[in-house]
Amino acid sequence: MNILHISDMHFGPRHWIGKSELLLERLNSYAADIVINTGDNTTDALENEFQAAGDFLRSIECQHIVSIPGNHDKRNMRSAGYFRQYIDDVDVIHPLDRDNCKKKSIFIDANINGIKEHFTDINFLKKVTISGESVLFVCLDTNTLYEDKGFVDTEMLRTLTHAIGKARYDKIILLNHHSILDTDSDPLFNSRIVVEFVRENNIEHVFCGHTHQLSIMRSTDLYHNHSFTQYKNGSLSSGNTPNDTNMFLYYKNFGTKAMEIHIVRAIIENECLTFKEEIILAQ
Repeated sequence: MNILHISDMHFGPRHWIGKSELLLERLNSYAADIVINTGDNTTDALENEFQAAGDFLRSIECQHIVSIPGNHDKRNMRSAGYFRQYIDDVDVIHPLDRDNCKKKSIFIDANINGIKEHFTDINFLKKVTISGESVLFVCLDTNTLYEDKGFVDTEMLRTLTHAIGKARYDKIILLNHHSILDTDSDPLFNSRIVVEFVRENNIEHVFCGHTHQLSIMRSTDLYHNHSFTQYKNGSLSSGNTPNDTNMFLYYKNFGTKAMEIHIVRAIIENECLTFKEEIILAQ
């Protein structure tokens, strides 16, 4: 299984100075079975930004694309509707018990006109089959409406665990926008409970973005005898990344001893887009 990981595209004022056609040409040169997109599709969650991001994603030549929202995608009370209209019309999982939800603005007043979706979280499961192996993607919304710091609702974790328990799969992968192992100035406030969720559901692979910084980290809980790896990507937003963080990642033979990690950095000079690639072999 080959995975192409992109993140933090930031369509709008922070998106590419270079030409998107060149970026797409490079992305499409990799034989990806699955594209993982870990959020911040937009800059300010405007409708035209969601539309542009959706058009870009549909230009990637891959049958299976799994996208989640980021904090920048929740700067508009219509964000959930725009995500489902332009990015992916996913079957959002609603909480088992609405009254147990503690996350700020997880529900919008049903009396507000013009809002189709009054539940602002976008949590869902998506299962794909690659070469006879079924992969369950658990897509966790770590974002809060109008805020950059992350927060996960405990009731939604309980609900997702319930849904996972009814699913059948060979491999399970978690996607969330905020990192659960390291952080920046806008962290996931209650990352500890997500780590517990990962252990409880025996998840070994976690993909994220948000910080615009590359890191691949493994966490081992010696007491519970559980390990997982977090794969954190840089950004596809060239207008906002002066510190060599413009990149995407390609995982060839993902999850095997033969895995190759291709770090593809995008370099923009004088409005010209070039790429520099390095390959890391799995240890």
